[in-house]
Amino acid sequence: MVSNGRSSDLPAGSGDRRARGTMRLGALAQQEIKGRLLEGIYTAGQKLSVEDLSAEFEVSRQPIMEALRVLSADGLVTIIPQVGCRVASYGAQEVRDFFALFAGMEGAVAALAATRRTDADLRALNEISARIGALIDEEDLIARAHAYRIHNREFHAQIHAMADSAIIADLSQRMWDLSDFLINTAELTQPLHSVAHRHLDHESIRRALQAKDGELARRTMEDHIMANVVDPH
Repeated sequence: MVSNGRSSDLPAGSGDRRARGTMRLGALAQQEIKGRLLEGIYTAGQKLSVEDLSAEFEVSRQPIMEALRVLSADGLVTIIPQVGCRVASYGAQEVRDFFALFAGMEGAVAALAATRRTDADLRALNEISARIGALIDEEDLIARAHAYRIHNREFHAQIHAMADSAIIADLSQRMWDLSDFLINTAELTQPLHSVAHRHLDHESIRRALQAKDGELARRTMEDHIMANVVDPH
Protein backbone atom coordinates (compact mmCIF):
# COMPACT_ATOMS: atom_id res chain seq x y z
CA MET A 1 0.00 0.00 0.00
CA VAL A 2 1.31 3.42 -0.94
CA SER A 3 0.15 6.59 0.78
CA ASN A 4 1.17 10.14 -0.18
CA GLY A 5 3.80 8.77 -2.55
CA ARG A 6 5.67 6.89 0.18
CA SER A 7 5.58 3.19 1.04
CA SER A 8 3.40 2.72 4.12
CA ASP A 9 5.64 0.05 5.67
CA LEU A 10 8.71 2.29 5.75
CA PRO A 11 9.15 5.21 8.13
CA ALA A 12 9.60 8.60 6.52
CA GLY A 13 13.22 9.22 5.53
CA SER A 14 14.34 5.61 6.01
CA GLY A 15 15.61 5.46 2.43
CA ASP A 16 17.69 8.58 3.06
CA ARG A 17 19.10 7.07 6.24
CA ARG A 18 20.07 3.88 4.44
CA ALA A 19 21.72 5.95 1.70
CA ARG A 20 23.67 7.96 4.26
CA GLY A 21 24.69 4.74 6.02
CA THR A 22 25.95 3.29 2.75
CA MET A 23 27.90 6.47 2.07
CA ARG A 24 29.54 6.27 5.50
CA LEU A 25 30.48 2.63 4.99
CA GLY A 26 31.88 3.51 1.58
CA ALA A 27 33.94 6.34 3.07
CA LEU A 28 35.35 4.05 5.77
CA ALA A 29 36.21 1.36 3.21
CA GLN A 30 37.76 3.96 0.93
CA GLN A 31 39.92 5.30 3.77
CA GLU A 32 41.21 1.83 4.66
CA ILE A 33 41.84 0.72 1.07
CA LYS A 34 43.49 4.04 0.26
CA GLY A 35 45.81 3.66 3.26
CA ARG A 36 46.88 0.25 2.01
CA LEU A 37 47.52 1.64 -1.47
CA LEU A 38 49.63 4.52 -0.16
CA GLU A 39 51.62 2.18 2.12
CA GLY A 40 52.35 -0.23 -0.74
CA ILE A 41 50.50 -3.12 0.90
CA TYR A 42 48.89 -3.75 -2.48
CA THR A 43 51.24 -4.07 -5.44
CA ALA A 44 50.92 -2.43 -8.85
CA GLY A 45 48.57 -4.43 -11.08
CA GLN A 46 47.21 -6.54 -8.22
CA LYS A 47 43.57 -7.56 -8.61
CA LEU A 48 41.17 -6.13 -6.05
CA SER A 49 38.15 -8.37 -5.57
CA VAL A 50 34.92 -6.60 -4.66
CA GLU A 51 33.62 -9.84 -3.18
CA ASP A 52 36.71 -10.38 -1.02
CA LEU A 53 36.73 -6.77 0.19
CA SER A 54 33.00 -6.94 0.94
CA ALA A 55 33.56 -10.02 3.07
CA GLU A 56 36.59 -8.52 4.82
CA PHE A 57 34.85 -5.27 5.73
CA GLU A 58 31.51 -7.03 6.35
CA VAL A 59 29.61 -4.68 4.06
CA SER A 60 27.64 -5.09 0.85
CA ARG A 61 29.20 -4.72 -2.58
CA GLN A 62 27.79 -1.20 -3.06
CA PRO A 63 30.01 0.73 -0.60
CA ILE A 64 33.08 -1.18 -1.82
CA MET A 65 32.29 -0.37 -5.44
CA GLU A 66 31.75 3.28 -4.55
CA ALA A 67 35.07 3.38 -2.69
CA LEU A 68 36.87 1.90 -5.68
CA ARG A 69 35.24 4.41 -8.03
CA VAL A 70 36.55 7.29 -5.92
CA LEU A 71 40.03 5.75 -5.77
CA SER A 72 39.91 5.27 -9.54
CA ALA A 73 39.21 8.98 -10.00
CA ASP A 74 42.30 9.66 -7.86
CA GLY A 75 44.44 7.49 -10.14
CA LEU A 76 45.13 4.83 -7.52
CA VAL A 77 43.13 1.95 -9.00
CA THR A 78 41.96 1.04 -12.49
CA ILE A 79 38.44 -0.23 -13.12
CA ILE A 80 38.07 -2.30 -16.27
CA PRO A 81 34.41 -2.70 -17.31
CA GLN A 82 33.22 -6.32 -17.32
CA VAL A 83 36.63 -7.41 -16.02
CA GLY A 84 37.20 -5.99 -12.55
CA CYS A 85 39.47 -3.67 -10.60
CA ARG A 86 43.26 -3.62 -10.27
CA VAL A 87 45.80 -1.49 -8.48
CA ALA A 88 46.96 1.18 -10.92
CA SER A 89 50.25 0.59 -12.71
CA TYR A 90 52.31 3.33 -14.35
CA GLY A 91 55.23 3.17 -16.75
CA ALA A 92 58.64 4.66 -15.98
CA GLN A 93 58.10 7.66 -18.26
CA GLU A 94 54.72 8.41 -16.70
CA VAL A 95 56.30 8.31 -13.24
CA ARG A 96 59.12 10.68 -14.29
CA ASP A 97 56.62 13.06 -15.89
CA PHE A 98 54.49 13.10 -12.76
CA PHE A 99 57.38 13.90 -10.44
CA ALA A 100 58.65 16.63 -12.78
CA LEU A 101 55.23 18.31 -12.62
CA PHE A 102 54.93 17.68 -8.89
CA ALA A 103 58.38 19.14 -8.23
CA GLY A 104 57.50 22.32 -10.10
CA MET A 105 54.30 22.79 -8.11
CA GLU A 106 55.89 22.08 -4.73
CA GLY A 107 58.79 24.37 -5.62
CA ALA A 108 56.34 27.19 -6.31
CA VAL A 109 54.63 26.52 -2.97
CA ALA A 110 57.97 26.67 -1.13
CA ALA A 111 58.83 29.96 -2.81
CA LEU A 112 55.55 31.46 -1.64
CA ALA A 113 56.02 30.03 1.85
CA ALA A 114 59.43 31.68 2.15
CA THR A 115 57.90 35.12 1.63
CA ARG A 116 54.82 34.57 3.80
CA ARG A 117 55.95 32.43 6.71
CA THR A 118 55.82 33.65 10.29
CA ASP A 119 58.12 32.81 13.17
CA ALA A 120 55.35 30.64 14.63
CA ASP A 121 55.09 28.77 11.30
CA LEU A 122 58.80 28.10 11.38
CA ARG A 123 58.72 26.82 14.96
CA ALA A 124 56.02 24.33 13.99
CA LEU A 125 58.12 23.18 11.02
CA ASN A 126 61.17 22.80 13.24
CA GLU A 127 59.24 20.47 15.56
CA ILE A 128 58.14 18.27 12.68
CA SER A 129 61.66 18.17 11.27
CA ALA A 130 62.98 17.09 14.66
CA ARG A 131 60.52 14.17 14.72
CA ILE A 132 61.74 13.10 11.29
CA GLY A 133 65.37 13.34 12.40
CA ALA A 134 64.60 11.06 15.35
CA LEU A 135 63.55 8.32 12.90
CA ILE A 136 67.10 7.90 11.62
CA ASP A 137 67.93 5.56 14.51
CA GLU A 138 64.77 3.45 14.04
CA GLU A 139 65.97 -0.04 13.07
CA ASP A 140 62.61 -1.43 11.94
CA LEU A 141 62.53 -0.49 8.25
CA ILE A 142 58.78 -0.96 7.90
CA ALA A 143 57.99 1.11 10.99
CA ARG A 144 60.48 3.76 9.91
CA ALA A 145 59.05 4.01 6.39
CA HIS A 146 55.51 4.28 7.74
CA ALA A 147 56.40 6.95 10.31
CA TYR A 148 58.42 8.88 7.74
CA ARG A 149 55.49 8.93 5.31
CA ILE A 150 53.21 10.37 7.99
CA HIS A 151 55.70 12.98 9.26
CA ASN A 152 56.78 13.86 5.72
CA ARG A 153 53.18 14.71 4.86
CA GLU A 154 53.03 16.85 8.02
CA PHE A 155 56.25 18.63 7.04
CA HIS A 156 55.01 19.52 3.58
CA ALA A 157 51.51 20.36 4.86
CA GLN A 158 53.11 22.89 7.19
CA ILE A 159 54.90 24.49 4.25
CA HIS A 160 51.56 24.69 2.45
CA ALA A 161 50.13 26.38 5.53
CA MET A 162 52.96 28.91 5.33
CA ALA A 163 52.07 29.61 1.70
CA ASP A 164 48.54 30.43 2.92
CA SER A 165 46.68 29.43 -0.25
CA ALA A 166 43.60 27.21 0.07
CA ILE A 167 43.46 26.59 -3.67
CA ILE A 168 47.02 25.29 -3.75
CA ALA A 169 46.39 23.08 -0.72
CA ASP A 170 43.37 21.47 -2.39
CA LEU A 171 45.27 20.81 -5.60
CA SER A 172 48.20 19.37 -3.71
CA GLN A 173 46.27 16.72 -1.75
CA ARG A 174 45.65 14.43 -4.72
CA MET A 175 49.22 14.85 -5.98
CA TRP A 176 50.67 13.94 -2.59
CA ASP A 177 48.52 10.81 -2.48
CA LEU A 178 49.74 9.82 -5.93
CA SER A 179 53.33 10.57 -4.93
CA ASP A 180 53.12 8.26 -1.90
CA PHE A 181 51.45 5.61 -4.04
CA LEU A 182 54.14 5.72 -6.73
CA ILE A 183 56.97 5.71 -4.20
CA ASN A 184 55.61 2.49 -2.71
CA THR A 185 54.47 0.70 -5.89
CA ALA A 186 56.69 1.89 -8.74
CA GLU A 187 60.30 0.78 -9.18
CA LEU A 188 61.94 3.79 -7.60
CA THR A 189 64.99 4.14 -5.38
CA GLN A 190 62.90 3.46 -2.23
CA PRO A 191 63.68 6.89 -0.70
CA LEU A 192 61.38 6.28 2.25
CA HIS A 193 64.00 3.90 3.63
CA SER A 194 66.69 6.62 3.28
CA VAL A 195 65.47 8.85 6.07
CA ALA A 196 68.89 10.41 6.65
CA HIS A 197 69.07 11.69 3.05
CA ARG A 198 65.49 12.93 3.16
CA HIS A 199 66.07 14.65 6.49
CA LEU A 200 69.06 16.51 5.05
CA ASP A 201 66.84 17.70 2.20
CA HIS A 202 64.25 18.91 4.68
CA GLU A 203 66.86 20.77 6.67
CA SER A 204 68.04 22.56 3.51
CA ILE A 205 64.45 23.56 2.72
CA ARG A 206 63.90 24.67 6.30
CA ARG A 207 66.99 26.89 6.25
CA ALA A 208 65.88 28.52 2.98
CA LEU A 209 62.47 29.23 4.51
CA GLN A 210 64.09 30.63 7.64
CA ALA A 211 66.20 32.95 5.47
CA LYS A 212 63.07 33.96 3.51
CA ASP A 213 64.95 33.08 0.33
CA GLY A 214 62.19 32.18 -2.11
CA GLU A 215 64.42 31.15 -4.99
CA LEU A 216 66.56 28.89 -2.82
CA ALA A 217 63.45 27.36 -1.28
CA ARG A 218 62.12 26.65 -4.77
CA ARG A 219 65.33 24.96 -5.94
CA THR A 220 65.85 22.85 -2.83
CA MET A 221 62.23 21.72 -2.87
CA GLU A 222 62.37 20.77 -6.55
CA ASP A 223 65.58 18.79 -5.97
CA HIS A 224 63.98 17.07 -2.98
CA ILE A 225 60.94 15.94 -4.96
CA MET A 226 62.94 14.86 -8.01
CA ALA A 227 65.16 12.69 -5.79
CA ASN A 228 62.26 10.22 -5.89
CA VAL A 229 63.15 9.32 -9.48
CA VAL A 230 66.87 10.09 -9.53
CA ASP A 231 69.19 7.82 -7.59
CA PRO A 232 71.13 10.11 -5.21
CA HIS A 233 74.14 7.80 -5.46
